[in-house]
Amino acid sequence: MSLPKRDGVHDRYYLIHKPDTYPEVLAEADVCIQDILDGTARENHSTYPTVVRNHNGTPFLPDQLLERYLFQFPLKGFPYEDAVAFCDALRRLVGWKEIDYTLRQYIEKQVRDRYFEVGEREDFFTAFPPCTVRPELRPEDVDENLLCFACYVAVCYTVYGMSFEYLTTEHILGLISQIRPDMVKKLKTNGTGKLPPNIQKRKTKHLTASANDAFATIRITSRDCTEGCFDEALSYLVEVLEQPEFPRSYSIEFRGPEKIYLPIPGLPKKGVNQLFACAVRYPRLHVRMENYARLAMQEDEMYQNLSDEICALPGTFAVFALGLEGERWAPLVTEYLDLCDDEHSSLQEKFLHALIRKFGFQPWTLGVLVRGALSMQWLKPAKEFRSLIASAESLDALLAVKRRFSAYLLPEEDKDPKFRAIAWQSLLWAIWGKDSENGGSKVIKSAPEELKEKYQQVFA
Repeated sequence: MSLPKRDGVHDRYYLIHKPDTYPEVLAEADVCIQDILDGTARENHSTYPTVVRNHNGTPFLPDQLLERYLFQFPLKGFPYEDAVAFCDALRRLVGWKEIDYTLRQYIEKQVRDRYFEVGEREDFFTAFPPCTVRPELRPEDVDENLLCFACYVAVCYTVYGMSFEYLTTEHILGLISQIRPDMVKKLKTNGTGKLPPNIQKRKTKHLTASANDAFATIRITSRDCTEGCFDEALSYLVEVLEQPEFPRSYSIEFRGPEKIYLPIPGLPKKGVNQLFACAVRYPRLHVRMENYARLAMQEDEMYQNLSDEICALPGTFAVFALGLEGERWAPLVTEYLDLCDDEHSSLQEKFLHALIRKFGFQPWTLGVLVRGALSMQWLKPAKEFRSLIASAESLDALLAVKRRFSAYLLPEEDKDPKFRAIAWQSLLWAIWGKDSENGGSKVIKSAPEELKEKYQQVFA
């Protein structure tokens, strides 16, 4: 079949949203939709934007295929299961970010704008406008399957979206709760129903636990503080995170009889802190804690029940607990720090201060400090650092790190001389703060005479 010239950017794909689109092109788009359902379509993201090709090789934009598929359906008797099957297949093929905007637009047009009166946003910082049910709306006007699809989209924003996209989940579910509160209540109680029953809810002699994939929450209540109890708690966390559909950003709500927390000043005294402070007392559980941390640590994901100023990467408290156990856990800590950035987390500063206070300046703690200094802009030193570094042993450790500094950088970082210089200066700032500037002249001037030469080598 002969097709017209492609009309997408750089002739890379066909556009199918125009009224005058050729019937032959639309037919190929429908073939592509069926191929997505059959698992035979292929995606190509080698150049922006991502395209999907059918088995004939004809390329289309994924969001336009999704729009064409959804808007063919009636709003009464909406085929919920078919729509979910297609969205899941397309998401697996191209990724959530290629379809999230189109899905939100669909829900706003077909649910919000049809069933609700949409007000004005209160201010620029309000994510969504207030909505109230239209007074003339009758129960028979509302399609239950369409609301179920809206619930599905809402959950997807939590499961596959960025950490802040729980706001979209709350907005959509807030709409649905005004019409069918029982639907939202069911989600709050049971989640989507995709989790196995023994993970959705668990009860043993040591604890009760539950996981809700719709609201991204894990709740654990322990009856005792024994090793067996925390063994079960950690095993449960690992089992939950091994479920592919469970969100990567989530909340851990823990309650236990012993209120102890990690010895890191400034850390939020939340249940997740308490959980790992209790568990780390049992050396046999350390590897299990590591398993949880490695499953949990995901770039750009967050614990959902911590406020913005104390936000933290999932796995944070397990990593901190193990890190304070000593050098064995330095590789895990550095992996964690490489996933952090100062826009999303700053608790690592409090941990690094506690680490150096406990172990002093050694080559391995300085190696951790290098990665910590690169995880945020200008890591502030603790007030004790000047006295801790002011010994021949500590300065020798710092000079050893300087001689082998490339070993503490990632390969792509080490290739750039400017980056190496910035990284070294960041480490010096993390120890001496502002006095590390201007070649450390203030530091050298105030140094003990017997150590002055070592200080000069550090800042040379």
